[in-house]
Amino acid sequence: MSLSVKPGSSTTTLLSAAAIVVVILGMQAASSILIPFMVSVFLAVVCKPPMNWLTHHKVPTGVAIAMVVFAIISLLTAGGMFLGGSIAEFTDRLPFYEQRLNEELIDLAGFFGQTVTIQELLEKIQPGSAMGLVANLLNGLQGLFANFFLIIFTVIFILLESSSFPVKMRSVLAAARADPDYFVRFTSSVQQYLGLKTLISLVTGLAAGLLTGILGLDFPVLWGVFAFTLNYVPSIGSIIAAVPPTVLALVQFGLGQSLLVALGYLVINISLGGIIEPRVMGKNLDLSTLVVFLSLIFWGWVFGPVGMLLSVPLTMTAKIALEASDRTAPLAALLSAPKS
Repeated sequence: MSLSVKPGSSTTTLLSAAAIVVVILGMQAASSILIPFMVSVFLAVVCKPPMNWLTHHKVPTGVAIAMVVFAIISLLTAGGMFLGGSIAEFTDRLPFYEQRLNEELIDLAGFFGQTVTIQELLEKIQPGSAMGLVANLLNGLQGLFANFFLIIFTVIFILLESSSFPVKMRSVLAAARADPDYFVRFTSSVQQYLGLKTLISLVTGLAAGLLTGILGLDFPVLWGVFAFTLNYVPSIGSIIAAVPPTVLALVQFGLGQSLLVALGYLVINISLGGIIEPRVMGKNLDLSTLVVFLSLIFWGWVFGPVGMLLSVPLTMTAKIALEASDRTAPLAALLSAPKS
């Protein structure tokens, strides 16, 4: 007796779920290859508007690509040199910061008459690891510079193919009876998101660097870059960015200055992240707040720190891809923000 599998049966559902799990685990296993490629794609998406502007003003395509790529190389080189030097200096001073932090917390515990129990707690939770969080995250980002030339060459080839790729995608999607304008909507949505997010992150980084510089903290430029970078991480990025400088202020100046730094970051995050950003990004993002937070966890698990930084663009890509087919459109609706 033969068994027949109906298209809508539970067996088909299980096979689809198993295939998704295999794909996710495969992406995680191949992260060392996929991460540079993803960064290249999103860099190319960001660089496409200035390249189009140059070609629109009669600059030859090859020259326009060369100018855009030169700008990328200059920024990445300057950023890599700065991050490398700052990370090395910060790592060298990390044991001193950890020791001073433990001393400050022990003194603070002694003020409340809890020296013994707090000291035992310090041995278990090791609060100095809060400072190590900075080094770990920055080292993860620094790993991108090991693939510097691979990323640059991939960006060049993507930009060279960018004029013909939408035509190819339209023909493929039309043949599959999908939305032929899906690729245009994808690039437009990602460009808008990355452009606005970069502008808001730049203002956030400048404000954080100015705040820590005025208050006399060590490495104010590093904290500005840290705030700029982590502002790409939704929900918790700005909170994480505030922890190391707040702890460093406790080490350098004491509890009062530490509270002042925390208050300054709170004002920056509320004004930019809580008021301005939702109004500017709101309709362009069209993702559920819960989905944004869960995507942060998921892509961070799959690709590490870079996955956390790219979690929203990756989720937007998945959502638009799901919208391209009638069969998967309901799944895309689950990812959308509630309609008012």
